[in-house]
Amino acid sequence: MQKLTNKEEEIMHILWKLKKAFVKEIQAEILEEQPHYNTLSTIVRNLEEKGYVAHNAFGNTHQYYPIVTIEDYRKGFMNTAIDNYFNSSYKSMVSFFAKEEKISADELREILAMIENPKEAK
Repeated sequence: MQKLTNKEEEIMHILWKLKKAFVKEIQAEILEEQPHYNTLSTIVRNLEEKGYVAHNAFGNTHQYYPIVTIEDYRKGFMNTAIDNYFNSSYKSMVSFFAKEEKISADELREILAMIENPKEAK
């Protein structure tokens, strides 16, 4: 899975939300710094070349839809982040969030319960 730029990732989040959309519909969802239609169209075509989206043609216009799920993207993104920033250590990642006070003791206990009883966590 190829790495996405920040703008490409933003567009993918819009497509995951909308399920399928024309470029104008994607453009309408962008709240800050709306790119020009042609720029946005190029970004979407780049996503298609990278294998993240496909399209249905309606005459001269295309309706795009994601072919990579958000779950698959999340998994790849997290694995890369953990490898790059935490030396492939989930323990280092969790301790980082604990030190930054981004995760509570109760949440850690819930995670531990999920690890100890994986069938009940589903």
